[in-house]
Amino acid sequence: MRVRSGDTEIFYEVSGNGPDLVLLHPFPASHHVWGGVAELLSTRYRVITPDLRGLGDSPIGDRPATMQQHAEDLLAVLQDVGVVKASFAGNSIGGYILFEFWRRFRERVEALVFVDTKASADGDDARKTRLQAAEDVLKRGTEPFIEAQLPKLIGESTHRNRPDVVQNAKRWMMQASAMGIAAVQRGMAERADSVPTLSTINVPTLILWGEEDTATPLAEMEKIHSGIRNSRLRRIPKAGHYAPLEAPEQVHLALREFLGR
Repeated sequence: MRVRSGDTEIFYEVSGNGPDLVLLHPFPASHHVWGGVAELLSTRYRVITPDLRGLGDSPIGDRPATMQQHAEDLLAVLQDVGVVKASFAGNSIGGYILFEFWRRFRERVEALVFVDTKASADGDDARKTRLQAAEDVLKRGTEPFIEAQLPKLIGESTHRNRPDVVQNAKRWMMQASAMGIAAVQRGMAERADSVPTLSTINVPTLILWGEEDTATPLAEMEKIHSGIRNSRLRRIPKAGHYAPLEAPEQVHLALREFLGR
């Protein structure tokens, strides 16, 4: 399904029936990262999985891919499906977007799940690295960028034991255009610091961290946990930054237990 949002169309899928649950995928992949989890949860929930603008099957459009724009895109999807209030889970950039969505549309949020993400904004060095990567992908194309990212995004156990998962991740990343990847990188580089937002979050919140995630240190997840009152932090063994893809059964069980409460 597709919905118009400003200057582009956002692709999304809907499966199952029940309370609404929205799953936001990590950079630079697509909604397929949540595929196994979505299938398991669709027996009890209506699961909505969009592709972020510039990634998957959602074109980049002409507007900057800021967190504010992603939040407006998400609102357009909710309105198209007829969702008034939902639970949300965001992996990596999906978490960045959820912080912005909370600041702007918190009345639509029932519960939050942050997966392998961070509340802190990029420091100067990280910002320069992102902006340089955006320039490089436009010059060299997507494959060198994605090949360099895979070891950082997929855990060691998955690389060693599940090469099929690694290849699927690469295939979904390769759906994105160089322009899309560059625009999303620039949007992440200029995102706001969400640490001050943590104390305002007053809905049930779960934090999941893949124990083999080298892209997001545990300290960043603990910062979110300590900043959100009554939140819960769980570790996902043998999973990296793409924990929903690498350990769908474990992530599904953690979400089902949390949402069931």
